[in-house]
Amino acid sequence: MSQGNTDVTTEVSPVRQCETPAAQAACSVLEVLGRVSGKWSIGILLVTTQGPARFTELERQVKGISRRMLTLTLRNLERDGLLTRTVYPTVPPKVEYTATPMARELYDSLLALTGWAERHLHEIDRARADYDGAAAPEAVRTPALAG
Repeated sequence: MSQGNTDVTTEVSPVRQCETPAAQAACSVLEVLGRVSGKWSIGILLVTTQGPARFTELERQVKGISRRMLTLTLRNLERDGLLTRTVYPTVPPKVEYTATPMARELYDSLLALTGWAERHLHEIDRARADYDGAAAPEAVRTPALAG
């Protein structure tokens, strides 16, 4: 056990951080950004902005997603108003997910962000290399142990 953690008596509650109206707005924005910036959400939105998609289609096209994570992400995106779920009365039931106009607007923003990243990729790589070169610690020399 770390000595630094022995005096912790209270847990920081996310509710306390969002008590003022300004803090509530910031918390809401961060929550939405966190939700839509996840790799699964982005993958689902990329597919559904191209047209309606069924669950199995999404499962095939969003590489690496589990059925459970796909279900949870679809529910969250539907709850946030980014997807519309349509159930057709067939046997077995046919369910399609479609991006809403709000999701299509988000898609346009994602394309702009992707374009920015592509335009500045070399600059970012160069900055990282410069930073890593300047911040690399000198090799720590340990004295030889007397034998």
